[in-house]
Amino acid sequence: MPRRPIVGGNWKCNPEKVADLPGLIQNINDCDTSKCDVYVCPSNLHVGICYDKFTNGAFCAPQNCNFKGCGAFTGEMAVDQMADMGMKWCLIGHSERRGEFSLPTPAESSALLATKLGYILEKGLKCILAIGEPLPVREKGIDAVLAFLVEQLEPCKALLDPTKVVIAYEPVWSIGTGKTASPEQAQETHAAIRGWLAKNVSQECADGMRIQYGGSANAKNAPDLSACPDVDGFLVGGASLKPEFKEIVAAISSIKGVAA
Repeated sequence: MPRRPIVGGNWKCNPEKVADLPGLIQNINDCDTSKCDVYVCPSNLHVGICYDKFTNGAFCAPQNCNFKGCGAFTGEMAVDQMADMGMKWCLIGHSERRGEFSLPTPAESSALLATKLGYILEKGLKCILAIGEPLPVREKGIDAVLAFLVEQLEPCKALLDPTKVVIAYEPVWSIGTGKTASPEQAQETHAAIRGWLAKNVSQECADGMRIQYGGSANAKNAPDLSACPDVDGFLVGGASLKPEFKEIVAAISSIKGVAA
């Protein structure tokens, strides 16, 4: 059974001005979602403004969550609140949460993220789980890359249900740098992840798991990346703040689109 593509826009800590939100929301609403799932991750402060403004079936997915629910947890976002607001997805594990801030903030461990993933699924939401490797690991070759990614996946192994979880592979060295993994590099890595799933979870999981590519994806490189057999979509950063986002959705829809 073909995997329905999925494209996400991660706005990160943008935009600065609330006045810019209508234009960004319109960029998402301009996407044709008939053959591709689309989600968007607004900043924490803007989730409550944006979550019910998408008119084409696009999902709002907060960029993080806690695993305790509501209560005395200052500064946190509860999955319980997301569920009450009708949100269906949550993003966790982005490299900027795993310690790539270049700031002295505590990195989120893979064990913690597995706990969060379990809580997200328990509350009935679906999850985008981001994984990725830094440049020194990439330079050692695909075996080292896969070993690094497996360390991130292993704690979550029992929870990797392809009907509820999407894996977003993000080569950390290409995020926000303008350096995109070649289609050959992306395919090799995605195929390695899928191969690991087949051997360590199940063939059914491997066949059904949607694996997004998330390193400086844009309208220019989306067609070539979309042609890779094991690339099922994109987690888009900077380009999700531009009108070209709909072109990324259109690119993979034209190659791999699956009607809902």
